[in-house]
Amino acid sequence: MSLEHFDAIVIGAGQAGPALAARCSKEGLRTAIVERGPLGGTCVNNGCIPTKTLVASARAVHLARRGAEFGFSAGPVHVEMARVKARKEQIVQQSRDGLAKWLGGLAQGELIRGEARFVAPQTIAVGERRLTAPRIFLNLGGRPLRPALQGLDSVPTLDNASVMELEQVPEHLVIVGGSYIGLEFAQIMRRLGAEVTVVERSPQLLPREDEDVAEGIRAILEAEGVRLQLGADCLSLAPQGAQIAVGTLCGDAASAVVGSHVLLAVGRQPNTDGLGLELAGVETDERGYIRVDEQCRSSAEGVWALGDCNGRGAFTHTAWNDYEIVAANLFDADPRRLSDRIPCYALFIDPALGRVGLSERELRASGRPALMAKMPMQRVGRAREAGETQGFMKVLVDAGNQRILGAAILGMNGDEVVHSLLDVMAADRPYTAISRAVHIHPTVTELVPTLLQQLKPLD
Repeated sequence: MSLEHFDAIVIGAGQAGPALAARCSKEGLRTAIVERGPLGGTCVNNGCIPTKTLVASARAVHLARRGAEFGFSAGPVHVEMARVKARKEQIVQQSRDGLAKWLGGLAQGELIRGEARFVAPQTIAVGERRLTAPRIFLNLGGRPLRPALQGLDSVPTLDNASVMELEQVPEHLVIVGGSYIGLEFAQIMRRLGAEVTVVERSPQLLPREDEDVAEGIRAILEAEGVRLQLGADCLSLAPQGAQIAVGTLCGDAASAVVGSHVLLAVGRQPNTDGLGLELAGVETDERGYIRVDEQCRSSAEGVWALGDCNGRGAFTHTAWNDYEIVAANLFDADPRRLSDRIPCYALFIDPALGRVGLSERELRASGRPALMAKMPMQRVGRAREAGETQGFMKVLVDAGNQRILGAAILGMNGDEVVHSLLDVMAADRPYTAISRAVHIHPTVTELVPTLLQQLKPLD
């Protein structure tokens, strides 16, 4: 079997892969991009784009039901889940088609469909083909973690992909996992008309977040009728007639939540198994993530790992930044690093949570002298006008150098407002760069300077 020689091979067409293939092609490198599934990876196919499309549909339904608050009546709202799904699929397909057109137009690129695996260092197999290159980029993505729960194989379950294939709204959706994915689907399905119960092992939703943030989110969801069962220390699954019983507690306190559907939302794992990484000398950690340095280089010469599979970020925006770091180092003589970026993310319930930098819990644990300010969204005129007063703003500042250390914006446009703080942090400027600025009225962001003017020592 003949060996085909390329200058670069990109495995995976998720967020980082196509952009890297395009840059390699632009640099004159003959590049193969290998993809076993639909183009676009998690974000396009069963992550950001489809879920936020469902969030938009669910929000429209929710606002229609609230018509009386705004002075009108829309009458009874009937959700046609098949049409909601069709809208989602149309938007997803547009993204796939755009990627296919982009990759198909690369002068030095070839899109190869199939499953890749290493057969030797710098050499992969895709079906009957054998490809080799001095540069191989792994953009493998991840998939839902299937937990070791008693009775797991005795009942049907959903994950973040299959739940979006439903053509009817579940009668009662039980979600195992009270973190980001689980909570987004909890609100989506509740707004579309399902009864929803979230079961979480921890005594707090979103265990990594500050307690006030978790409680604020809890209040938002419970106000919409989402039921929460926290501290569920003995999870199990069992059939109960045509339904599913989710056991939640141990011993004499044993109880079960019975639903029509169960969604497992307990985490993700990297798609690194079955790739033959050991044949290429690529090291992974105990969870299967590829070990990388500050420039996303793996332990194997000429192999980089980007996106979810390197364990250095679980978001589309961190995968894109991985691409930027790799391209900057390879082609621009710009020594960018993973540690340069400031952690940031959002929880896309409605209203959203925007998070950047340190949490209050992390800052207190560090013992670092700091300032903090907090303001309820009821203070924000724009939020009151829109009838969106849930949540609060919180910001943390270094007491010495006046740099912003972290923030949580839970409320109307929180996922957008938080970027004004992130940009000042990235510019390494003191908080006064915002607190003394004049912002447009009436907006949500105009209250950020007011918030910063109320900083007090963190006791």
